[in-house]
Amino acid sequence: MRGGWRGPGGRGRGPGGRGRGGDAPPPVDRAEVAGWFAGRLPDGWFTGPAELTVDRDEITVVGTLAEPDAGAGDAAAARAGRIARFREETREQRMAVADAAQARYGRSVAWGATCGDVREVFTNLSVPVMTRLRQPERLVLDTLVDAGVARSRSEALAWAVRLVAQNTDAWLGELRAAMASVEEVRTRGPVVD
Repeated sequence: MRGGWRGPGGRGRGPGGRGRGGDAPPPVDRAEVAGWFAGRLPDGWFTGPAELTVDRDEITVVGTLAEPDAGAGDAAAARAGRIARFREETREQRMAVADAAQARYGRSVAWGATCGDVREVFTNLSVPVMTRLRQPERLVLDTLVDAGVARSRSEALAWAVRLVAQNTDAWLGELRAAMASVEEVRTRGPVVD
């Protein structure tokens, strides 16, 4: 097998290198995933290509729906209604595509839709993440809880991660691109028996 990953129970650092557990699925080629979904999604569901977000646990598929004609009605309510109708009418087909994707990529699939300025993700994973924090980091989380920003340390940590992501999108994008290049080079490396 190329890249040195031996799968669950194998020895090595796990798929993709540092920090990944031995039971995580192998990395995927995002362009291949995008192509597969483009081929599987029915024509007419979305006004353009679906937005895909892929991590170690999940693939999130969010498509843009055509704007409804609200007439004299509330535009936001019309958009929310369009999303709700899409969710109900496509449930069976979405689940079939999700099952096929999970078998192919080893990740669950979450779905969502946008319509105008309304965005809704229907279902997605909430994955526990284990970490060890020293007292200074715990005090930061406790301050956020005590101030009412979060209800728990877990929620405070999630809030902090979202804040960092919002403020460092460009940097994180560059980092992900660099990691993808490293992964590509690693997969072309010699086969280790």
